[in-house]
Amino acid sequence: MQEYIRKRVLDISSYMLESKATVRQAASIFGVSKSTVHKDMTERLPSVNKKLAAQIKDILEFNKAERHLRGGEATRKKYQEMVE
Repeated sequence: MQEYIRKRVLDISSYMLESKATVRQAASIFGVSKSTVHKDMTERLPSVNKKLAAQIKDILEFNKAERHLRGGEATRKKYQEMVE
């Protein structure tokens, strides 16, 4: 793994741990795609740091379990703004 990729993986993982950010939020902060963040966290991070990978996996699973609620809230706000 190239050094800049390794650094990005560690930077994104530390950001996600501190802020409990979603993949989409992390991607926008670091200027990479959601696919890149997801690949970094699920495939590359375990080879760099297994303990950190387990913590990130918990965050990813929590965000996945909660995403339908966020989507519903976003839709509600969208239509609420249209009425006002």
